[in-house]
Amino acid sequence: MECVFGLVGDGFALVVSDTSAVNSILVHKSNEDKIMVLDSHKLMGTSGEHGDRVQFTEYIQKNVALYQFRNGIPLTTAAAANFTRNELAVALRKNPYSVNILLAGYDKETGPSLYYIDYIATFHKIEKGAFGYGSYFSLSMMDRHYHSGMSLEEAISLVDKCILEIRTRLVIAPPNFVIKIVDKDGAREHAWRESIKDTDVSSA
Repeated sequence: MECVFGLVGDGFALVVSDTSAVNSILVHKSNEDKIMVLDSHKLMGTSGEHGDRVQFTEYIQKNVALYQFRNGIPLTTAAAANFTRNELAVALRKNPYSVNILLAGYDKETGPSLYYIDYIATFHKIEKGAFGYGSYFSLSMMDRHYHSGMSLEEAISLVDKCILEIRTRLVIAPPNFVIKIVDKDGAREHAWRESIKDTDVSSA
């Protein structure tokens, strides 16, 4: 019952993800951060099999850092997205990863951008997108309320509408969500939307 969605606003892009780690009927934790900070101005929101998701995102993160270390300049968001898509396409013929990606970034020349990359290496530059069961509701809400050039306040209000709709309509809805933003000031965590807080079992 995973859900990751994102959108591009006026001078920023944001990615939202649920934070549940689930296997079959068991919830292992509800504070799993599924949005990786690739570098200072890039975010990668992911959904899919836990092992594939963690291994692949760490692989991309280290290769993006390696490119900057070797060449002295960071990859643009478009270049990082194309590299990610190519790695998924190559793996598809060998040992495919079950991982879907929304890659958001900010470049001085082109501003904010958002890329949709699914597990079979489908690749699109988009203004809004979503993966997972929650996408049925978040996409419909964004179709109705999204417009280009949204302010941060408008975007966060729309995110809250999407989260409320997912919690209301999805049978087994994830309780917690994390919101991350990337703009000219860099990639950072913006807020959490929690209905369940993890407790320390060892202290119980």
